Amino acid sequence: MNRKKIIYSINIEDVQNVAEQELDRKLTEEELRLVEDRLGDYVGWYEAILHAMNELKLKP
Repeated sequence: MNRKKIIYSINIEDVQNVAEQELDRKLTEEELRLVEDRLGDYVGWYEAILHAMNELKLKP
């Protein structure tokens, strides 16, 4: 398997959809850059992977 394959990603459309639902508007270019800079700080990728493996009951 290609070790560099992207399994999950978040794009601008995803961010704008959340902004429209939560703020009732789209974000500006500057706001998008600010969200982009912070997003990685809030995504618990390790926990998400572990949760998926546990839910699937994968064994060592």
